[in-house]
Amino acid sequence: MFIGREDELHALAEFFASPNRACMVYGKRKVGKTTLIKQALTVCGKRTVYYECVKGSLRENIDGFVAELVREKILPAPLIFENFGDVFAYLNTLPFEIAAVIDEYPYLKALENAQKVDSVFQSVIDNRLKNICLILSGSHIGMMKEMFREGNSLYGRFHSVIRLAELSYQDCAAFYPKKTVYDKIAFYSVFGGSPYVNEMLDGKKDLRENIIGTILNTASPLYLYASHLLMSDFTSSLQAERIFSVLGNSAKRYTEIENRLGAEKTGSLNKQLKPLIEMEQVRRTLPINRPHDDKKAAYELNDNLMHFYYTYVYKQKSALEMLGAAAFYDEYVAATLTEFISRRFEEICRSYFSRLAKSGKLPGIRNIGRYYYDDPATKTNGEFDVALEYDDGCEIWEVKYLKAPMDLSAQHREIGRIRAIREFSVAKIGFISAVGFAEKEDGIGYIDGSALYETLIRK
Repeated sequence: MFIGREDELHALAEFFASPNRACMVYGKRKVGKTTLIKQALTVCGKRTVYYECVKGSLRENIDGFVAELVREKILPAPLIFENFGDVFAYLNTLPFEIAAVIDEYPYLKALENAQKVDSVFQSVIDNRLKNICLILSGSHIGMMKEMFREGNSLYGRFHSVIRLAELSYQDCAAFYPKKTVYDKIAFYSVFGGSPYVNEMLDGKKDLRENIIGTILNTASPLYLYASHLLMSDFTSSLQAERIFSVLGNSAKRYTEIENRLGAEKTGSLNKQLKPLIEMEQVRRTLPINRPHDDKKAAYELNDNLMHFYYTYVYKQKSALEMLGAAAFYDEYVAATLTEFISRRFEEICRSYFSRLAKSGKLPGIRNIGRYYYDDPATKTNGEFDVALEYDDGCEIWEVKYLKAPMDLSAQHREIGRIRAIREFSVAKIGFISAVGFAEKEDGIGYIDGSALYETLIRK
């Protein structure tokens, strides 16, 4: 099933419009890069070749690429070439245009000098693409990003760069279209936006059955994906699993991570976090009203499925093996799953406002994120998880993942708590409720869960 990616397909169609150019496509494993690229190749109007590199020598990969060219009948026979430059020089002599894809490009550097490999492809892009559109693709985000940094041989060589992120919560709903909004929020909060993951879900089963049959089933490919494939080969030496385990269900501050790891306060943790952030496995965020206060920075796992795995499974693998998936779910997951989903729901709501802003529906907005308060008058501090910043103040939106519509008494409690904080002036208070509201009051903003899934059309 091919879902979403309309913007990326359009970008690739524009890229394929003319030869003599290169494009980079990157994103984490199983995010749909290969599917996207192959979909674009089917309509590009050129002769095409797709080659996925192996973790071998440059010689092995040159021969593998040539074999694909033969299979696609672009080359008449498996000719011998000394390097990739010679391959592309030959392709430039052919009387037709070619769309060529070299996927998992970082593997070319596994047994070779990385700078040398990049230098070879610099020469290819500069001199050997007369009739060729070339895509370099890869899953190692850190290594792919290095190529468009000043100082790298490939800096400035790409006509376009496509970062393929996970599918949005709205796109993922297409994998389970008959679910209620309440359940759609839950499914995305647990399983995230990987197409690979979502294709394994059974929309006819409930959340419990899907969790038991996939992430808690040690024989399931999804369990293997969560426990191994989400960890890049290049981060295993960075104690990443320990950091992921500490982050678990919620964002943590730097000192809290240090304390939980028992790490010495020498700055070594920062060196371990940096590549995880660079590879987009961990994100670092700051409150919108404290954008330069590093002490208020929070670290959180980027992937919802990783959240689930490191919250519930990672430290309890032996119990899962002994109890089996169903009993483990009832004992270790069921009691706190709603709280877990509620935390992920906050990110869905921030994404919703981001979509509104990008569609031009929030004129004057300056920022979207968390808001930190420290009110001496009430001797309280904390954070509001969904805040919209405008020139005339902030809107605070309280997010509620409740099975029943939110009533006025619950609203009044939250309104009272917010208005008691004298540190700042609230321009507007609003509520987002997964299943709506029993009653509404004038002057308060209301967003029903179903509105989160409406298609936005910019006017």
